[in-house]
Amino acid sequence: MNAPSANFLKAKAVKRGSFGNLRFYAVAMAASVLVLAFFVGVLAELGDGAWPAIKAFGLSFLVSGDWNPVTDKFGALAPVCGTLITSFVAMLFAVPLGIGIAIFLTEICPRHARRPIGIAIELLAGIPSIIYGIWGLFVFAPFFQEHLQPGIIALCEDIPVLQILFAGPPYGIGMFTASLILSIMILPSMASVTRDVFGTVPPTLKEAAYATGCTTWETVWHVVLPFSRTGVVGAAMLALGRALGETMAVTFVIGNAHKIMPSLFAPGTTISAAIANEFSEAVGELYSSSLIYMGLILFFITFLVLAAAQLMLKALEKRAGGVSL
Repeated sequence: MNAPSANFLKAKAVKRGSFGNLRFYAVAMAASVLVLAFFVGVLAELGDGAWPAIKAFGLSFLVSGDWNPVTDKFGALAPVCGTLITSFVAMLFAVPLGIGIAIFLTEICPRHARRPIGIAIELLAGIPSIIYGIWGLFVFAPFFQEHLQPGIIALCEDIPVLQILFAGPPYGIGMFTASLILSIMILPSMASVTRDVFGTVPPTLKEAAYATGCTTWETVWHVVLPFSRTGVVGAAMLALGRALGETMAVTFVIGNAHKIMPSLFAPGTTISAAIANEFSEAVGELYSSSLIYMGLILFFITFLVLAAAQLMLKALEKRAGGVSL
C-alpha cells in the first residue's frame, strides 16, 4: 500500500485547519451574541419593571425631588445627584493618587520593594465592599466627625463657594464621607491597572528620553503618559464604573436622606443605596416600579459614561495621529 503523498497530507492539514478556524469563529461569534443577548435582556427586564412608573411620571421623574411612598409621589433627582456627586468627588481623589502610585511603582520604587507593594495594593482591591462600609461607619466617620470636619468647616467659613460646600453640623456621615470611602475602594483598582499599563511602555523610549537629559518627571510626562493614555483612561473608567454602582459601603455612611443639600457634609443618597434600602419594603406596584426605574436610569448613566469615554479616546487618538496603547 502506497504511503500518502505530500500534497495529500498538505491538503488534509489545510482542511483540518480551515475546520478549526470555522469552529473558533463560531464559538467567538456565539460568545459575542450571548453578551449582546444579556445586554438586551437586562434592558428589557428593567424597562418592563419600570413601565408603570414611566407611565405615571414620565421624564419628570428625573427632575422631581419628591419621594413620599405614602402619597405615591416619587422622583429620582436626589439619588441621581447623589450618585453623580459622590462618584465625581471620589474620582477627584482616586485618579491622581492612583496615577501617582503607579508612577512610583514603575519609575521610582526600588526593584526589591515593587512586588510586595504591588501585591498589597491588589489585596486591597479584593476586600469586600461591606468591610469598607463597616470600617467607614465605626472607625472613619467618628474620627472624621471629631477631628477633621470641625476644622474644615472653620477653615472654609469665610471663603466664597467653599463655605457653602463645606457647611453645616459635623455629622461624620454624609456625601463627602461616602465619596472618601468610594475613593479608597476604587484607588487599588486604579493604581493596579495603571501600573500594568505603564509597564507596557517600551524601555527604549524611556532610555532615549533619559539619554537626552530628561528628568524622571519629564520622562513620565512626555513619554510614559502620552504612550499609555488610552490605558489610563480605561483604568479610570473601570474605577468610575465601580463608583457609580457601589451599594453597601455607600449605604453605611451616606446618611440615606432623599434630599438635595448644597453642603457635601449633609446626608444624601445614591441610586444603588436607595434601591438596596427600600426594595424589600416597597409596597405597591408604583413604589417598586419607581425603584426599578431608578435602576434603569443608573443603567443609562453607566452606558453614557462609557460611550463618552470611547469618544474621548478616539479624539485623543486622532489628535495624536492614531498612536496610542
